[in-house]
Amino acid sequence: MSGLLEVSGLRAWYGASQVLHGVDLRVGEGEIVALAGRNGSGRSTFAKALMSMVRTQGERRFAGASLAGLRTFEIARLGLGYVAEQRDAFPTLSVEENLRLGMGSRSKRDGLSHEEVRSLFPVLAERRTVRAGVLSGGEQQMLALARALMNGPKLLIVDEPTEGLSAEMAARVGDCLTALRERGVAVLLIEQRLTLAPALADRVAVMGHGRIVFDGPPDALAQNESIVREWLGIG
Repeated sequence: MSGLLEVSGLRAWYGASQVLHGVDLRVGEGEIVALAGRNGSGRSTFAKALMSMVRTQGERRFAGASLAGLRTFEIARLGLGYVAEQRDAFPTLSVEENLRLGMGSRSKRDGLSHEEVRSLFPVLAERRTVRAGVLSGGEQQMLALARALMNGPKLLIVDEPTEGLSAEMAARVGDCLTALRERGVAVLLIEQRLTLAPALADRVAVMGHGRIVFDGPPDALAQNESIVREWLGIG
């Protein structure tokens, strides 16, 4: 499996406060990697660092290209998508209008068509004329995923996709992520509670104090009681 995302010695700051202290992580093509850890461990900061949304130092390479010095929109154009925890739908625009904004300039990439969105996210087809601000939390999560996919990412970063969702809606989000892998889209899945990771992830990386403290398959993590207890606070 070739390396799609290669991160080495990544450090990141908010102002004078350093959050990441030398993160090493790799995501292969078509791979789902879960990034777990307690609140404050640096998981969301890592996502923002990949997208040049915070000050960084260290090596970031995507599809063979260095991300150093690139701005967020330039990184997105390379095929690195990002769905933030806040979902960030445009509340006064309809579902259809939000999706059109997601298309961007995709002439050189194969993003999802409207027909594919309707197939993958049937609830959005039913709600296409509804303003995004009145959607349920699960529907907003579907919209955020669909909008990101319309720009044709090779790798999609998804931060806490099941936060605040019912078990049924969380399972539907999991089904969508599985469908993405079948389409060859790699996923970096950020979760605190590991809701989806055990069933979906090829690997789980655990972050603590701004570093990776474990990286391996989900079953190996489940058997590592000391890592689970110390860095995830489970058990």
